[in-house]
Amino acid sequence: MPDVFADLVGQDEAVDTLRRAAASAAAQLRAAAAGPAAVAEPDELDALAEAAEEPSGTGRDPGAGMTHAWIFTGPPGSGRSVAARAFAAALQCAHGTGCGACPGCHTTLTGTHADVRLVVPEGLSIGVNEMRALVLRAASTPSGGRWQVVIIEDADRLTEAAGNALLKAIEEPPPRTVFLLCAPSTHPDDISVTIRSRCRVVPLRQPSAAAVAEVLVRRDGIAPDVADWAAAAAQGHVGRARRLARDPEARQRRDAVLAVPRRLTGVGAAFDAASALIEAAEAEAAASVTEIDETERAALQTALGAGGTGRGAAGAMRGAAGQLKDLEKRQKSRATRAQRDALDRALVDLAGFYRDALTMALRAPVAPVHTDTAAVAGAGAQKWDAEGALRRLEAVLGCRAAIEANVKPRIAVEAMMLALWKG
Repeated sequence: MPDVFADLVGQDEAVDTLRRAAASAAAQLRAAAAGPAAVAEPDELDALAEAAEEPSGTGRDPGAGMTHAWIFTGPPGSGRSVAARAFAAALQCAHGTGCGACPGCHTTLTGTHADVRLVVPEGLSIGVNEMRALVLRAASTPSGGRWQVVIIEDADRLTEAAGNALLKAIEEPPPRTVFLLCAPSTHPDDISVTIRSRCRVVPLRQPSAAAVAEVLVRRDGIAPDVADWAAAAAQGHVGRARRLARDPEARQRRDAVLAVPRRLTGVGAAFDAASALIEAAEAEAAASVTEIDETERAALQTALGAGGTGRGAAGAMRGAAGQLKDLEKRQKSRATRAQRDALDRALVDLAGFYRDALTMALRAPVAPVHTDTAAVAGAGAQKWDAEGALRRLEAVLGCRAAIEANVKPRIAVEAMMLALWKG
């Protein structure tokens, strides 16, 4: 059976850092269990000495030893959350190695370990109340005797108040609690400087297309030629590569996005293309959340006594309006996030097309992102030249930045389409 780091694609340096930290953490636990009078083995003493090093910013090897707070950074698809979960499993591993076979590894990776708490924001942000409740629970003693681990995916979505609540916990952590944060970068807009200064940073890189294709073949049984195509089209994003290789609807959505440059024949066509892109993102998001929404609503209604009889049941349902309203608010926020994520995936595909046109105009010796539209990108390169291709690429990237800055998606996409048409 592969160990817990097997799915972390193309991140050899990060895996080495995390393995050594997990070994150091296991040595700490063994030394604590043996008591202060016990004599540790030399290698355990070395590990404990490394664990006392500064978390970051010292210029020394950031992978040595164990610390209580970590930040995993890297571009989308690099495996930030995969790395955090794998490290959590290694910390809970009975052997301290992340073997992948023991109950600690298995329950952590499947999301059922009692001492591993995962925060995945469903809306646009992570609020202070949620963070305070999480910090309070994380302060308890580990039930399994090893570590309390808190994983916060998309830590860049912490509100300022939530970040302050987390900062207090990181500044004065319980002895057996480890915080694992995932963020695109350590820029102050993504993660506050004060939080970053108290964490060890594990930078992840975009994996190569070859590495992504290899894992698709090995783990998912995908044909090598399909894996190679999907890995290149996904631009190093493992999850997206898997969807493209296995989901016909995902391929159809991608084809519709890559047809946009051919549709931009005038002002009216630009607005039509913008509407089509927005509506496709909304449809994709709705399909991804509808089943979850219905399940949540049914479960809440059942818990509140829906279907019961008598005055007690009727009174309970009348008093449930506030809870149902709160659920609808959370679901609306999740739908908005899903729409933005779907739209961003489309914009990444479109940026890849104009990147191909730019590299062809410059005659750069690099492989195209979208091999199946290389001929169209080549024709665009001849028509626009390098400067025109670059302006169009910048328009797509500018649209992504505008949406991230909370510009209404339709306005941002319409402006982008007009810029692509004008060149």
